[in-house]
Amino acid sequence: MTGSWNKLIQVDMSKIAVIGAGFSGLSAAAYLGAAGHEVHVFEKNSTAGGRARQLHTQEGYTFDMGPSWYWMPDVFEKFFGDFGFNVSDLYQLDLLDPSFEVVFPRNEKMSIPENYGELRKLFEETESGSAAKLDKFMEEAQYKYEQGMERLVYMPGISIGEFMDIDLIKGALRLQVFSSFSKHVRKYFSNPKLISLMEFPVLFLGAMPQDTPALYSLMNYAGLKLGTWYPQGGFGSVITAMVNVAKKQGVSLHYDAPVQEILTSGKSIRGIKVYNEEISFDAVVAAADYQHVEEKLLPQEFRNYGGKFWEKKTFAPSSLIYYLGISERIPELEHHTLFFDEDLFDHSVEIYKKPQWPKKPLFYVCCPSSTDASVAPAGHENLFLLMPLAPGLKDEEATREKFFKIMIKRLEKQIGRSISHKIDYKKSYCVSDFISDYNSYKGNAYGLANTLQQTAILKPSIRNRKLKNLFYAGQLTVPGPGVPPSLISGKIAAEQVLKELKKKKYEVTV
Repeated sequence: MTGSWNKLIQVDMSKIAVIGAGFSGLSAAAYLGAAGHEVHVFEKNSTAGGRARQLHTQEGYTFDMGPSWYWMPDVFEKFFGDFGFNVSDLYQLDLLDPSFEVVFPRNEKMSIPENYGELRKLFEETESGSAAKLDKFMEEAQYKYEQGMERLVYMPGISIGEFMDIDLIKGALRLQVFSSFSKHVRKYFSNPKLISLMEFPVLFLGAMPQDTPALYSLMNYAGLKLGTWYPQGGFGSVITAMVNVAKKQGVSLHYDAPVQEILTSGKSIRGIKVYNEEISFDAVVAAADYQHVEEKLLPQEFRNYGGKFWEKKTFAPSSLIYYLGISERIPELEHHTLFFDEDLFDHSVEIYKKPQWPKKPLFYVCCPSSTDASVAPAGHENLFLLMPLAPGLKDEEATREKFFKIMIKRLEKQIGRSISHKIDYKKSYCVSDFISDYNSYKGNAYGLANTLQQTAILKPSIRNRKLKNLFYAGQLTVPGPGVPPSLISGKIAAEQVLKELKKKKYEVTV
C-alpha cells in the first residue's frame, strides 16, 4: 500500500461497523480495513453506492441515479493511490470537450471548451477585457483550491485549534471565507451570461450565491480549469472500483441490511441491531443520513443534536429527476447541458428563501450515451433530467408530471424537434424517494448548504460527544456535500476511529 495512509500507526484488530455503502461509507471501510481491522458495512439497499447507485432497465438502459459530474480528479487519484492503485487501473476516465453547454434565453447557447486558451477567447468575445479578468479570477481560485483541497477539507472540524496554523492564518484573507461569492464574481464580470456561468456550481452547494463564501470560487477552478471528466460505464464504475478496493482490504459488505438500532453500554457503543439480531462491535461509523441515525437509531440521551437543530439548518436542494430512454439519437445534445433560460436568482429564492415549486425553473440535462455507448441500446439515447428543488416539498405524481412537461418542452425547443413520442423508458425520482431510499432529511439530495454558518467546526460534529466510539461520515458533516468531499469524509472518520482505538489500547495497557 502506498500514499500517506501507511504512515498511520497500526493498532490491534478491532471489529468495526460502517452504516451505509455510499462514497463516505466505502471510503471509511477501506481505510479501516487497510489498518488491519475487521470491518463490516451494512447497506439498507440491495447494491452499494448510496445516491450513486445505478438503475438497469429491461430495455437495456443504465442510468446513474445521482452524481453525474466528475470533478476534482485529483481527489479520486489520492483515494485510490492510498491503496496502491491508479484510477487508470480501475476504470477508463475521459475528458469531456466541450465540458458542458449552457442554454440562455432566446435559445442562445454557450459551449464551454475544455481548453483554457479557448475558454479565454470565449470570455473575451462575450465581454471585452474579461479574458485577463478570468486569469486573475482563476489565479485566486487556484490558491483557494490548493489550500482548501490539500489542507482545509482534511480537518475533522472538532476544535478551533485545528485552524491555528500560521500559514493558514496568513492566507485567511485570500481564502475569502467571509466574502460573498456573488459579489466576488461581480468584481470581475458584468455580462449576465458569464455571471450565470460562474455562479451555477453554487446552486448545488446549497445556498444562494449571495450567501455562499467566496472561498467556493475553488469550484470554478475545479470545473473550468481541471476539466469535466466521465468514467466509462458511469459512476457505477467508480463504486465498483471502491467496493473491490474495500474487499481487498478484507471488508465485508452486507446488502438489504438496514441497521435498526445502535446499542449502547455506559458511554460507549457495544454494537448494532440488524436482521433483528444484536451484533457486537468496538466502534461504529455512521455513514447514513446523520439526522436519521440520531433520531431513529440512538436513544435521545446520546444524540448530538435535537430536532430543533436540524429544523434551523439550511439544506442543499432536493431534486426532481427523470430517467428517460429515447428510441433515437439526439446529436444536438452534448454530455452536459444546463438550461439557464430562466432567472437563476428567482429559482434560488424558491429553493432557499421561499420554499415552493418553482414558477420558471432552471434544469439540467445529462446525455451520457453521447460519450458512452454502453449505457443505452444501439441507436438510442440515455437522458437524465434534473431540476433543483427545495427539500421538504410534497411531490405528488401530478406535480412531477407537470414539471416534466415544462422541461421536455424546453428541451425540444432547444434541439428543434419533438422527442416525446420517442420515449421508451421513463421513471421519476423526487423528494419522497430520497426519503424512502436514503432516509434523507426532508428529502435533500446534497446535504447541508455550504454557508458561512455551516462551515468547518460549525458543521455537525464528526464525533458523537456522548459515546466515545461512534463517528459520523457523509454529506451532513465535514467537509460537506459532493462526491469528492464524501470520499474525504470517510477518510477523516476512519482517522478518528483509529485515534480512539489507539487511545483505548493505551488506557487498557496502563
